[in-house]
Amino acid sequence: MHDRTARKVEYGVTSTEVMASMAGIDFVRAIFNGRLPAPPIMQTVEPFDFTAEPGVVAFHSTPAFRHYNPIGSVHGGYAATLLDSAMGLAVHSMLPPGTGYTTLEFKISFIRGMTKDTGPVRSEGRTLNIGRRAATAEARITDAKGRLLAHATTTCLVFELPTDTPKGM
Repeated sequence: MHDRTARKVEYGVTSTEVMASMAGIDFVRAIFNGRLPAPPIMQTVEPFDFTAEPGVVAFHSTPAFRHYNPIGSVHGGYAATLLDSAMGLAVHSMLPPGTGYTTLEFKISFIRGMTKDTGPVRSEGRTLNIGRRAATAEARITDAKGRLLAHATTTCLVFELPTDTPKGM
């Protein structure tokens, strides 16, 4: 894995116009290589070691004490963020310019708990089907030994991105 301190990550939201002008795979890769800002939600999980191919996205993250819930283990929301991000980015990587997506639903299965001692985990999302109006994908989180920690499936709504948003909206 790469040194996580190699580059400073900029967080922000890319304009709809910029997003609409790019093929999905180019958009995802631009976020991963720092040409576009990383989504602010990623501050909570600090992903690193990104890869993106059409329909497949993977990255690493390290669960920490700050991710703990009241019962002394990593909160399920940490895994949900990783899985939803991996699946959504995998879907986005398959979309043509001018097209966006949003998660309609997802289902998670938690297999093994995580703690601050788990070490780096790998999240990988893969598309299952990309249609004109709906897309499906799956994702897995594994530890350094390749053990499955959690997995999920999603259905996303696919839509045309608006490019003529009135000022102030």
